[in-house]
Amino acid sequence: MYYIDPHIHMVSRTTDDYVRMARAGCVAVSEPAFWAGFDRGSSQAFADYFRQLTEYEPARAAQFDVHHMCWLCINAKEAENVSLSREVIAMIPEFLDRPGVLGVGEIGLNKNTKNEVTIFEEQVDLAMKTNELILVHTPHLQDKLRGTRMIVDILTSDARIQPERVLIDHVEEHTIQYAREAGFWVGMTLYPTTKCTPDRAVDMIERHGTDRIMANSAGDWGPSNPMNMPELIRTLRARGHDAMTIHKLVYENPLRFMMQARRFNFSPPLPVRPEGQ
Repeated sequence: MYYIDPHIHMVSRTTDDYVRMARAGCVAVSEPAFWAGFDRGSSQAFADYFRQLTEYEPARAAQFDVHHMCWLCINAKEAENVSLSREVIAMIPEFLDRPGVLGVGEIGLNKNTKNEVTIFEEQVDLAMKTNELILVHTPHLQDKLRGTRMIVDILTSDARIQPERVLIDHVEEHTIQYAREAGFWVGMTLYPTTKCTPDRAVDMIERHGTDRIMANSAGDWGPSNPMNMPELIRTLRARGHDAMTIHKLVYENPLRFMMQARRFNFSPPLPVRPEGQ
């Protein structure tokens, strides 16, 4: 079965991961800009990173028949440095028109601080001025519910926001309904020890349905598994879900969301069915 991983940090993965993913059915990935495992000290470091995301990583992925798309931003973990963040934000527009750039992300909150909120709002403003999709990072563990509420309140108070063009990621059992009731897309992240397991993700799917929901591995520098999307597919099958339901979750839904991007440049091997079919 074909699948798309809509949130994975391939710059932190080896070429062996591309091989395994492609063999398991991965046809495309989208890679949000994020923390590098350390705080970068200059805007030039981000310029080099954005070149890596828009030039080098798509070429590396293509060697294994995986289509690579990306998102650009300064991540919430580095947003405490407001002056640096603003330098990076000012630089982002020069990269936005590159092929395969889906929008601004993953922006959001980490510790729910005042500086993080400031930079989140300024990147939302950039996305609105440039007509971009938005991918949102929600905080970890004990900060998640409060941070998700803060994010949803900020977004819903901005009349320019179209909820169907925003993906709120890393939802869990206590935040998924809050984000979906506001009309946003949501993403479930399949981490080995945090976020949610494939079984927990299927629990949420069975409770909330398949509309405006997708899943991802968010494979990065830390404990993570780029093969967790195939694990989700196996779990869905074991729980009795049919092929059409699984296909919608792991292929059609991410495609439907990403196809709204101005520079969407992927030729899907299978069509996306019209809504309701």
